[in-house]
Order: sequence, then structure tokens, then C-alpha cells
Amino acid sequence: MSFLDKVVLITGGSSGIGAATAVAFSREGANVVIVGRNEKKLNDVIEKCTVVGNKPLSIKADITHEGEAERIVKETIEAFQKIDVLVNNAGLVRFAKVLDSHVLETYDLIMNTNLRSQIKLTHLAAPSLIESKGNIINVSSIAPKIKPSNPEMILYGLSKTAFSYFSRAAAAEFAPHGVRVNTVSPGPVETDIMYNAGVNKSVSDTDLKLPLGRISQPEEIADIILYIAGDKAIAITGSDHTIDNGFLLKF
Repeated sequence: MSFLDKVVLITGGSSGIGAATAVAFSREGANVVIVGRNEKKLNDVIEKCTVVGNKPLSIKADITHEGEAERIVKETIEAFQKIDVLVNNAGLVRFAKVLDSHVLETYDLIMNTNLRSQIKLTHLAAPSLIESKGNIINVSSIAPKIKPSNPEMILYGLSKTAFSYFSRAAAAEFAPHGVRVNTVSPGPVETDIMYNAGVNKSVSDTDLKLPLGRISQPEEIADIILYIAGDKAIAITGSDHTIDNGFLLKF
């Protein structure tokens, strides 16, 4: 598999799945653009990518802020003249129950980050993706596929359910233009996303009691993203790919 001279734009590229995906695409010859809010972490990813491939373009930005999505696309096109692959990976977890006083504040934060910004970036990148006959990978979650048993996770699950639906709808809209849109839905992955939400770092794969007795590493998700984005997956669009170590077998 080779992405030589392909331009890959990755949001949430400073850590976790986004960082692993950036390194994987760099290794395959791609020109990678990584977007994130943490400059130090972005620099760490730049170093890792440069060891195995081309030095990526790093854009420090918060995709929820007005004008940032436009700047991201503009700087990418100015640097590489096109976009071949868009990986909508940025996202966050925050906790709120319906009865909590901060439920609407949390709703706005989650939906702006996990859905609205992804739709906007897809809209802005669309002309270039149509011209290049490229494709989009949306990183969702298994949250829409499980019972809503944790009231504090309802808003996260809602955002990812909407995002997965958006992906299928976008796949139908973009298909006549030769652009594929697919979803990757990870279960538990060893990343910063839960830790940033205040989850205890001592939680282990044993605590989660997954059927395969393990949780995924970001590189495993990156491998699936690379395959779906590549020419061998030319017939795959509107699909949702679950990587969960058997988590859904519990439901």
C-alpha cells in the first residue's frame, strides 16, 4: 500500500489515533497535515513522522473556533494544492446527565467538537476531494451501538450517533462525485481522550472485561484507516468498521 504524493489532512492529529494515523500515512509516502491544539504534542508527532517519511505540515488550531476550519483548508491547499484524504478524528469526551445543571453547556461543547466542526470541515474540503476523487474517514465510536446504561455518557453517545448517521448520508451524497466516505468505530483505545475527561489512568483492560482480554492501541485503528483510504478499498463506501476487541459481544 502506498500513498506517495497523496495529501492527507488529519484533525486531532497531536495524539492518540490521530498521531498514529499521521505516522502511518507518512510511512507510506503521504504528505500529511496534522491539526491539533497542543503545540508540544504536535512537535512530537512531527518528529515521529519525519523519521519514517516526509515532514508533515503542522497547523495549531481549534476546529471549534470561528474561522479555524477555513484556515486549515486554506493552508493545506496553499502548501500542497489539493486534499486526497480527510480524516475527521478530532473529538472529546465530557460527562453530564440530563438532570445536571451543566447539561446544555456540555451539550454545546460536545456537539460543536464531535459533530458541527466535522460537518463544516467536510463541507470546506469537499471541492478539493471531488477534484482529486479522494475519500473521507470519520472516526466515530461504538457508543451508538450499545445500551445507554451510563447516564453521564448520553451526550457523547448522542454526538457519535449523529456523526455516524452523517457519515452514511455524506457517503450517499458524495458517491456520484467519486468520493468515498466511511466510518471507523473504535471501542476502548489506549489514548488521552478519556484521561483528558478526568478518567483514572489506573483503569486497565482487565477492568473493562473485554472478550479478547485487551484494549486496542492507536496503531491498530490507524491500520484500518489506511486500508479504507487505499485503492484496495475502492468499492467500500458508506461502511462502518468496528474495532472493539469483542466489546459489542457483551450486549
